[in-house]
Amino acid sequence: MDAPHGGSPWHRIAGAASIHVFLPGDPAYLPADVALLRQILELAGTEHEALRVSTLTPQAATLAPPDVLILWQQEPDWLAAPQLESLVERATYVIAVGAAVLWMIHTGRAKGIRVAPHWMQAAQLVAESDSILSPAIIEHAGRWTTCCGGAAVIDLALIFLRDVLGTRAAADLQARLCVGQVRAPADLQRPADPVSAGHPPALVEAIALMEANLEEPLQADEIARLAGVSRRQLERIFRQCLGTAPSRHYMELRLAHAQRLIRDSRHSLLQIALMCGFSSGPHFSTAYRTVYGTTPREERQRILAGGAP
Repeated sequence: MDAPHGGSPWHRIAGAASIHVFLPGDPAYLPADVALLRQILELAGTEHEALRVSTLTPQAATLAPPDVLILWQQEPDWLAAPQLESLVERATYVIAVGAAVLWMIHTGRAKGIRVAPHWMQAAQLVAESDSILSPAIIEHAGRWTTCCGGAAVIDLALIFLRDVLGTRAAADLQARLCVGQVRAPADLQRPADPVSAGHPPALVEAIALMEANLEEPLQADEIARLAGVSRRQLERIFRQCLGTAPSRHYMELRLAHAQRLIRDSRHSLLQIALMCGFSSGPHFSTAYRTVYGTTPREERQRILAGGAP
């Protein structure tokens, strides 16, 4: 097995000789996206004996703690509450997909952390949630990972396999599945015009300004002025609609663009830094590591060594 990806959110099991993934439910009754996730992981398990995927049963709560527990229901009905609680607490990592993100929020497990509910659910959760609702496809917070579901489970599976089995293993499986490009966790669920999601015009204008000014970032006051609101109003709109600050969203847009350039272009890292509004290589590297858990140089070296997943 080649070296796992540096900066992995699953670093405690990366490269382990045995990785046990528990996924609950009868395979015949899994939602389509969860069934696809399970099939991809099982396919990887047939080629890499280190990975074992099991279906949870009520008896599983008494077995050894799983390395990874994957939840997908808003109201899990496959275990009694005490058994579920025990299993969640004993798992090394927990991945919540789709409706299970709502379970995290409603049970208080997502308090104060960034989570990635499906965009159709996020609008209804803003008023009732004390979590930070992210428009990204995947979010990591400690031992918890959340994924919006749908086609994003393909990205989730391949990123997970890259991080725990290594770049080569993930690249081989990606080719076998005929997947052209894997999205980054920070990629948006809905990159289309936010007007279709009912967002305020000021938010639409602010995001458009950010996307049009990645190389020479605008100041927050200038963005607010051009969007026709005060800076404080703009901050409130971003917080209510996207669960983040304008500065944070702007930084994520710039870094997502940088990641695409690292993967898909031959520009030097310094050129990419300047193209994404960073005044120096060290500043760019620090910001990139903060969001993605690895440096631009490590990202480029990984791609050159084995191909991007």
